[in-house]
Amino acid sequence: MDKLATTCVIAGGGPAGMMAGFLLARAGIEVIVLEKHKDFLRDFRGDTVHPSTLELLWELGLLDRFLTRPHQEVKEISVEIGNRKFRAVDFTRLPIHRNFTALMPQWDFLNFLSSEAKRYPAFHLMMQAEAIDLLSERNRYEGLRVRTTNGECEIRARLVIAAEGRHSRLREAAGLEVLDRGAPIDILWLRLPVAESDPTEPVGRFGAGQILVMLYRGDYWQCALVIPKGGFERLKAEGIEAFQSRLKEIAGFAGDRVRTVKSFDDVSLLTVTVDRLQRWAKRGLLCIGDAAHAMSPVGGVGINLAIQDAVAAVNILSPVFLNGNLPSLHDLDLVQRRREWPTKVTQEFQLVVQNRILAQGLESRTVPAPPLALRLLNRWSWLRQFPARFVGIGVRPEHIHTPDCLAK
Repeated sequence: MDKLATTCVIAGGGPAGMMAGFLLARAGIEVIVLEKHKDFLRDFRGDTVHPSTLELLWELGLLDRFLTRPHQEVKEISVEIGNRKFRAVDFTRLPIHRNFTALMPQWDFLNFLSSEAKRYPAFHLMMQAEAIDLLSERNRYEGLRVRTTNGECEIRARLVIAAEGRHSRLREAAGLEVLDRGAPIDILWLRLPVAESDPTEPVGRFGAGQILVMLYRGDYWQCALVIPKGGFERLKAEGIEAFQSRLKEIAGFAGDRVRTVKSFDDVSLLTVTVDRLQRWAKRGLLCIGDAAHAMSPVGGVGINLAIQDAVAAVNILSPVFLNGNLPSLHDLDLVQRRREWPTKVTQEFQLVVQNRILAQGLESRTVPAPPLALRLLNRWSWLRQFPARFVGIGVRPEHIHTPDCLAK
């Protein structure tokens, strides 16, 4: 069995893991990032790059280069209830360098981060490498057992960061307690073609017992159909034609294109989970991103929270590494102390939306009445900056406080 050694090993090459790996290497700290797939090319991942993340890229001096990649700019978000349209979110009022949300395939975002990280000698990315177990000695985790295409290997490290998502094997292996907040909904992802006369701004559509979110992606609409928890099997039992009819009722201007969804192979299920760990760390192990807290898709803020976790973790831990010290459990708990409150606030908001608005909307047999808050947002444009700030920047946004070793 091959044996490797590094300062930090990160399980998971998603937004949290890749950002943490990039920032550690940028500070001159040896890091290995493990990604179990052969590439980042997976459809229907979170593709929103929020204003807070764009601001981080600006602080890193990477924003202009990042925005040369194909993307769509979301400046406003509207809600349609029946035949009435309400403007709800306005990112253009945010006091930051790029006041919009960028829609970009997640593989493009991750490829960009990895390419920038590879400029630093301390960064090492292992593809098709899956963390399968923790290594422990002297009451402390000291690395990972990893499955690769060449067999298993061991990676010894001063710190293990678990960033491999809501189904984290490492958090389970460490016996970290999960608080499940529940979710009454699931999401079906699908695509509908774009017509030349279509609008280009995202829209949430509410009908009688149906909810559809549509994101303009240039040559197609990325659509999220909200369904009751566990309801996908019932929809499949009704058949694809019944599903197309249901979709046509809620798709509005795109209703004439629903037959492009030819079978349920064209539909991807996202099982919605909202949970968080009671403790994010044990000695030698830290969980961040979805491994620490699975977010609802409400607001599309899961990537935002994950990246903020990564920045906070590196801000707190890089001075420890650079001073030649081993991160203590207290050091790791500081990351949770920094990021747990924003996570709780965001999850509580998501729970209110999914339990009181989305779930009740799916049970309604009539088109719901527009709530007062939505009517006020539509009437007074200056109010729209507040939901934009909550969704786009979030609670307690992080900033880059770590050095760039190449700038020395």
